Amino acid sequence: MLFVYPAIFHKEEDAYWVEFPDLEGCHTYGSSVNETMEAAQEALAAYLLTLLEHGDNIASPSDISVIHTDDGFSTLVSCDINQYKDAKAVKKTLTIPSWLNDRAISMGINFSQVLQEALLSKIQI
Repeated sequence: MLFVYPAIFHKEEDAYWVEFPDLEGCHTYGSSVNETMEAAQEALAAYLLTLLEHGDNIASPSDISVIHTDDGFSTLVSCDINQYKDAKAVKKTLTIPSWLNDRAISMGINFSQVLQEALLSKIQI
């Protein structure tokens, strides 16, 4: 699932650090804007996954137009938490009609991917 939050990037000497106003304690740094953006995406994903694993509420992102900074710039940072989730696979056995199986195979449909997408949609993540 894709999340997008406003972030404030600050420059100090030859490095950058970034904070997320809506997510207390979520911040990181890097030596360039690109490196800091990558680190910000990873920090955001780790922060959100931790909240989800603990069953905590996730704050709604603020409108970026209300984010003001005196020493830096604000931008949106996105992350897809699916790439960071536990990758351990669990085998499931299921039953579908033969005609549906044949049609899906002929179309080259990945059954595992379809089931994962449907489950994520169903649980609204």
